[in-house]
Formats: sequence, C-alpha cells, structure tokens
Amino acid sequence: MIIAVAAIFALALLSPLLHRLFGQRTGWVLALLPLALTMYFASQLPLIADGNVQRTAYAWVPGLGVELAFRLDGLSMLFALLICGIGALVFVYAGGYLKGERRLGLFYAYLSLFMAAMLGLVLADNLLVLFVFWELTSVSSYLLIGFTSEREESRAAANQALLITGGGGLALLGGLILLGQVGGTYELGALLGLREVVQASSLYGPILTLILLGAFTKSAQFPFHFWLPGAMEAPTPVSAYLHSATMVKAGVYLLARLLPVLGGTPAWHISVIGVGAATMLVGGLLALYQTDLKRVLAYSTVSALGTLVLLLGIGSEQAVIGAIVFLLAHALYKGALFMIAGAVDHETGTRNLERLSGLRRAMPITAAVAGLAAVSLAGFGPVLSFIGKELLLEAALEVDGYGPLLAALVVLAGGLFVLVALLVGVRPFYGTARPTPKPAHEAPLSMWLGPALLALAGLLFGLLPAVVENTVVAGAVGAVLQENIDVHIYLWHGFNLSLLLSIVSVVVGAGLYLLWARLRHATPLVERVLGWWPSRGFTLMLDGINRLARVQTRFWQNGYLRYYLLMTLFVTVGLVGATMVTKGGLPTGLKLSPVSFYEIALAAMMLGAAAAAVRSPGRLSTVVALGIVGYGVALFYIIYGAPDLAMTQILVETLTVILFVLVFYHLPRFGHYSRRASRARDAVVALLAGGLMSALVLAATATPTNSRLAPFFIANSKPLAHGSNIVNVILVDFRGIDTMGEITVLAIAAIGVVALLRLGRARPKVYEIEEPTIQPEVRP
Repeated sequence: MIIAVAAIFALALLSPLLHRLFGQRTGWVLALLPLALTMYFASQLPLIADGNVQRTAYAWVPGLGVELAFRLDGLSMLFALLICGIGALVFVYAGGYLKGERRLGLFYAYLSLFMAAMLGLVLADNLLVLFVFWELTSVSSYLLIGFTSEREESRAAANQALLITGGGGLALLGGLILLGQVGGTYELGALLGLREVVQASSLYGPILTLILLGAFTKSAQFPFHFWLPGAMEAPTPVSAYLHSATMVKAGVYLLARLLPVLGGTPAWHISVIGVGAATMLVGGLLALYQTDLKRVLAYSTVSALGTLVLLLGIGSEQAVIGAIVFLLAHALYKGALFMIAGAVDHETGTRNLERLSGLRRAMPITAAVAGLAAVSLAGFGPVLSFIGKELLLEAALEVDGYGPLLAALVVLAGGLFVLVALLVGVRPFYGTARPTPKPAHEAPLSMWLGPALLALAGLLFGLLPAVVENTVVAGAVGAVLQENIDVHIYLWHGFNLSLLLSIVSVVVGAGLYLLWARLRHATPLVERVLGWWPSRGFTLMLDGINRLARVQTRFWQNGYLRYYLLMTLFVTVGLVGATMVTKGGLPTGLKLSPVSFYEIALAAMMLGAAAAAVRSPGRLSTVVALGIVGYGVALFYIIYGAPDLAMTQILVETLTVILFVLVFYHLPRFGHYSRRASRARDAVVALLAGGLMSALVLAATATPTNSRLAPFFIANSKPLAHGSNIVNVILVDFRGIDTMGEITVLAIAAIGVVALLRLGRARPKVYEIEEPTIQPEVRP
C-alpha cells in the first residue's frame, strides 16, 4: 500500500518530464499507473470481501505513538478502486480536453498529487496520518482549482475552497487529537472497537462537533455548500475527478469510517440526519436555477452528498447498504456527466443550456453516452442508481417518528435529480439545432471513452448487481458496521411503496422540467436565500477579518521599536507574574549566605552605575556607565570562581563599549523627546521586569534540584575529558558542537562589524559612462 501511494507521488514528480517526452500522448502513458493499481486492488477483492484486513505500518514518531500505517479493508478498497480507476480515465480525458495547453505537464503533476493524497487518506490507519493526507487534498485541490491563475475568478474560487476546507481541517485536527487521547491510541483500527469508551467520555460532545465540522466543510454540506459550485472555475477534468471519486467524498468517507465509534447516539442522528437532509434539498433546489452545465451538475453533487450524509446519519444496516450502493453509482454517472459537459463545451464553445439544443446529429456518440448517464442520474431504469434510490427510500421510511417526512424530502430531491438529468442529458442534444460559438462536432476518442465506460459500468452493475454485491458492496458495508453482513441487492423489488415513490419522483421531475424556465424567473428569492446569502455571508466575514487585521496591524505593528519592547515586557510580566502569584511560585523560605563587604560595595557600585546610565545627559556617558555594570558582573564571576566566564564577559563588554562609542559618535545630539509621563511608565515597566527576573532567579535557586546531569558531569569530566574545570569540559567536549555554533555566530558577527567599519572609511567609486555616438539618419 505504501508503494502504491509513493508511486503516485513519484508520478507527480515525473509528469512534466514525461510530458516533454510523449507530448499529446502523455495522458495515455500516465493512465497506466493508476490502471495498474486498479487491477492490483481488484485482485485483492476476494480476500477483502471475506472480512480480512491488510495492514502495513512503519515507525514514524514513536514517542507520540504515530506510525505511518495503512489499512486496506472493504471501505478503503471501494474508495481505492474509484480513485485509481476514475483517475486513469481522467488522465486520458485531460490529454484531449487540454490539448495545446503549455502547462499541461504541470497540470498532470497537480492531478497526480491530488490522486496520491486522496489514496493515502482512504488507506491511512492512523488518525494523524489521515489528517496529513486530508490537508494535502486541500492543498492539491487549491492548485487544481486555481490552475488558470491568470483569471481572477479562478484565484478567488481556489482561495474560497482552501479557506473553508482548511478551516474545517483545523477543527478536524482538534477532534482527532481528542479522540486519540480518549481512546488511548491513534490507531484507527483499534479505535473502531472502543465505542463505549469514547461515547462514555465527557469529551464525546466536543469530539463529535469538531469531527463533524471537518467532514461537513470537506463534503460541502449546508451551509458550507457554496464553495463546491465555485470550484467549477477549475478545468473540467478536475471537476469530473473532484466530484466523482475524490475531495468531496473525503468527508463522506470519514463519517462512514468513524460511524462504529461515534454513531448511534441521539447527537449523531440529529446533527448528521439534519444537515444531510437540508443539504440534499438545498442542492437540488439550487440546481433548478442554474443555466451552466457544470454548475447544474455541481449543485446536484451537493444534493447527492447530502443524501449520502443522510444515510450515514440513519446508520442502520439498510441505510449503510444504500449509502455504499448510492456512492458507487454516483461516482460512475457523475464522472461521466462532467466529462460530457466538458466535451460539449470543448466542441461548441459554450456550456449555457439556453444556447444548446439539437447537438445529437453533430455529436451522436456524446449524445448517446449522455443519455445513458442521465438515466443513472435520474435513478429510474435498469441502472445501479435505481437500486440505490430504492434502498434510500426504504431506509428513510424505517426511521422512527419522522420517517414519512424524510421520505417526502427524498421524493422531492429525487424529482430534482430527474430535472437535472433531463437538463444535461436531453436538452442539449434534442430539439431544433441552434448556432453555437464554435461549429459543433464530435469529440475525440480521449474525451468520450471515459464517460462511455463509466456510463456502461452503471448499466452493467444495475443489470447484474451480483457483480458488485458480494465483492465491493458487502466488503464496504462490513467495514463500516464492523461485522460480516450478508448483502442482497436486486434490480426488481416488486411493486411496493418504494417503487411508487420512485415513480412519483419521476413525475415531479418531468413537471419541473416543463416549468423550468418559468420557475427560475418566478422564484428568485429561493436562490438568493439558499445560494447567494451563505456565500455573501462568508465574503462579509472574510472582509471583516481583514479589516480587523488591518486595524490591529496599525495599532500593534506601528513601526516603533520602543513600543514593541514595552508590550513584550508588559505581557511577559503580566502572564508570568500572575502565574507565579496564583500557582504559589513566589520564593519562600530563602536561605541567604553571608555577604562580604566587598560584595556589598561591588553591588552598590553597579546600582550606582545603572542609576547614572538612566540619568545621564549624553550617550557616551551612558555607555561608560553601562560598561561599569558589565565589568561588575565580570568581577562577580571572579569572586565566585569562574575566571573563564569573567574573561568572556570582559571581552564582550569591551567590544560592546567600543562599538557603541563608534556608532553613537555619528548620531545626532542627545536630547529628551518623550514626555515625563511616558518616562514614568517606562520606569514602572522596567522595575516590574527587573523584579520579575529577580523573583524567578530566587525561586529557581530556592527550589531543590534532582539533576541527573550534574552527577554525570562531575563523575566523568576528569576521566573522560581530562579536565578539572567542569564548565570548560561541558563547553568544549560534551557540548562541543553547540559551542562551535556559538563561535561561528560570533565570527560572522565580527566579520560584519569589520565590513561596516571598512564601509564607513571607503570612498565610493565614480564610474564614467561613455555615451554612444549617434549617427544621423540619412533619408533618401
């Protein structure tokens, strides 16, 4: 598994080089690796379907309990097949769609990075490793959404997506850390069996809130849904991949993965079902108001994601089976329809539904594939999505108390899915042909092969559900519910209430299609409230944060060093001093040693010199006074038996005094420019800072130490380093590299001082530039 992830990362590095070598055939070449990985994962299906789990782990940060661990079970298998399989088709499609793009090699690199991040996310078996890949999907999607960086709309959409998903990622990090602390492990497989421990903890509420916030932002749940349609500024291959198999499905994957440990509580049911149902309805309604093919599909994706979250919120066996089937069906038809939308745009020059009609004759293959994929989107016919829709209705009806309400919402959302299917699969291809910006013609093989395979897969799995029943679906459901489940899915369930409700949704969708134009113009407030207001609210919030940042910057970062020092000292004194007072850290029971008269005299001299430095009328006298303080410190070193430190202090003090004298000599005349009140304030802060440091020193010296290092140095300085001065031995032998670094810094500083002194004595050279001779122009 780690080889699979590493191989795709390597592919990202090699993509620009491969593009130079293979040119327009690069997409086909790059597709070979994800295709091979798809075949590898498919070969493991029989083993995984029986409930077995493959795990690989490497030590990463053992002290924190973090392993680079990967886990392949039924759920990660399903996502791995979608990520690699659809990724291979997207590589081929991108080669045709972006033909002639000068940065196509860079695009392939970004796409490979995105694929590797998503694959690492679904295979991760450690919470922190999962988070690393989670954030990497946000970063790589940012690069892909803003790929056409010369357009302001692309940059804005990329920033919006990164801010929303990145903010949710920070919340997720907090939730995962709390979950790991409560469970006592960050290993995902071990946590799945600790449901009682986690849910009995007082931190269950914060854990659930933070993790749901991360999942909802990633999967574009209401009210964070608006970033996903905005991401349509990305090139169509990105949209097809992002909506079908990657990015937006990450939140759904996380909810499914953590369902065994976090699900089943009233808080889970209320929050997840509520948000999922709202998103399902909001996404479907907003799709009604769009005229751009990609935006119509984007809002239908929002609705589908809400449907998946709704099913996971219900959490029953029937609901989980429905979620897995619906997820697989959605990946197949949505990837196909986005590629179809890109093909139409590429070959006609427009995606506007009001300008597209009658393309069936000019683009017959594209029209046929679009029709087949639209049947899957509508969820009514011999397709896999029909089975998923039946399971969805059955799961909704089984919910105690408000099952009929959920079923009604599902029927309305199903009608909106039918509307979208008619808009994207019928309207552009049938009717009277209309002129388009580019003469319409059939797309090349690379642009219809992928959609055709995906649409046919949806039909095949619908006609023969046993192909995926006991392999993909059963394994994924068992991984979610943490038990072996006998899954039986059928295309035909007989005449029942679910079938009747499906028929009603088709009738509702057909009616909405006939009234589409009038509904859009008659109810603009719906789009404004559900679509524009959340986006506008985010913009206003972002503007407010920027304004607050500017005000704070003007106040705190005002350019005056004295204010920076003042604030630093004030905050330090306040926080450290308050902590010492409240936590009982003030020094007590001090045992002072006898003080000699010369120590008192030396201390008095240093205090007098410090006072003189404060009251001195000039800079040079201030430097001299400070020099006395420094030499006094050196004398204390000598008194207490540290001649080496005294020598260092004398050298540094002498150099400092000389440098200060040389620099201050060239400064303007000394004067007082601050007010008396300001100087009094500075004096108070200085006294408080000095008092704090004195208290810290007294507290440190009054506290008994149990150092293991001191006995080691005392015992080993003489026999190992052959030195009687323990401090010297520590500096030269035991911490030799550290001392060498300090010497290097001092040497660099000395070189800088010499350079500055020489620069002041050097005279600037004057260079004479000879002007060229201009010959007069001779005109005939």
